Amino acid sequence: MDLKNAQLAVDAWIKEHGVRYFNELTNMAQLTEEVGEVARIIARRYGEQSEKESDKHKDLGEELADVIFVVLCLANQTGVDLEDAFNKKLDKKTQRDHDRHHSNKKLQ
Repeated sequence: MDLKNAQLAVDAWIKEHGVRYFNELTNMAQLTEEVGEVARIIARRYGEQSEKESDKHKDLGEELADVIFVVLCLANQTGVDLEDAFNKKLDKKTQRDHDRHHSNKKLQ
């Protein structure tokens, strides 16, 4: 699914299953919460913290999908065409970072 269709799917889901979008500040708080859940899994599963028994069943993919869902909500409610914005960002990073990363001795 491309980003345009993902935004449309989220909008359709909100209209069918939700009452309305939460306001932007609430969604920003939700995004922060979801990113925190991803950070907790990464820190414990791949980092140096020990993983609690209660966290071992958590699905990283599901938590990452929660982050994407809220980002799509924020894009929809603020009028951002996320596919266009992402393509522009990728072009910008390609122009800016290609030589920089290839010449970074830390990455070799």
